[in-house]
Amino acid sequence: MLRLFVFSIAIGAAAADLRLGIIGTDTSHVIAFTKVLNDPKNPDHVAGARVVAAFKGGSADLKESASRVEGYAKELREQWGVEIVADIASLAGKVDAILLESVDGRKHLEQAREAIKLGKPMFIDKPLASTLADAREIARLAKQAGVKWFSTSSLRYADYAKELRGNGAEVTGAVSWGPGPFEEHHQLDLSWYAVHPIEVLFTIMGTGCEEVTRRAGATMDEVTCRWKDGRIGSVRALRPYGDFGAVAFTAKEVRQSPPKAKYSYVPMLREIVKFFETGAVPVPNDETLEIFAFMDAAQRSKEAGGAPMKLR
Repeated sequence: MLRLFVFSIAIGAAAADLRLGIIGTDTSHVIAFTKVLNDPKNPDHVAGARVVAAFKGGSADLKESASRVEGYAKELREQWGVEIVADIASLAGKVDAILLESVDGRKHLEQAREAIKLGKPMFIDKPLASTLADAREIARLAKQAGVKWFSTSSLRYADYAKELRGNGAEVTGAVSWGPGPFEEHHQLDLSWYAVHPIEVLFTIMGTGCEEVTRRAGATMDEVTCRWKDGRIGSVRALRPYGDFGAVAFTAKEVRQSPPKAKYSYVPMLREIVKFFETGAVPVPNDETLEIFAFMDAAQRSKEAGGAPMKLR
């Protein structure tokens, strides 16, 4: 009843912004998102929701988290008037929906478990989790509680990803590439950053991947998947960093992204707010879980010296 009430309020009284609660103030996303959502004068402003509260979270053993969590929390509080709360349970009654933003995917299952108890719709930023088992457990817990959620990379909404997809069915194969640095604590090493070009591959190709082969190199890894209908798609994870891009093949032409492919958080934020307002999940949970099964198979292939691995 609570979730239906939230969605009916959003539809029936659009003038009242939905109140959003952040979990994890250790990523630049929390500042970037709040600027777009909370400032009507921002040229990229997305109306309909605003960040009002946040739980800091953080991971002491992860430099990217520990070095930023306090600074971003301070900026949220002092520049944007966001209330910093002591724990996730304290968000209850203060917010209508959740942005799970923690940069450390290892924290997501633990934090999602607590957030699901609040009964609020939830967006989970990349990576959904650090393992396939954790990702599936998040999905199970949310389904059991009747809580709607979705997770995606902002690259799914990049112009080049949408343009290369076309109508989907006509794409016979694709190659996607982008940065793929590793982070030692994440068991699925592609989930830390290469999840972005992987998400682009699935945006272009759709679901149906069944067998993955991974070749690991010094400056890049190449991960190739055979789809159930015989199509082939691959991802190149560039290290330490590199530009994003993709090529899509059709029976009639080859489509290629521009040399400097552009992307922005704004289209994704529009989808997030629309999801919170309507309850319509923009990226099916099953597709997100298939992306994690892809990365799980890629990890097993790497550990087996490049042997093909079926998705589990």
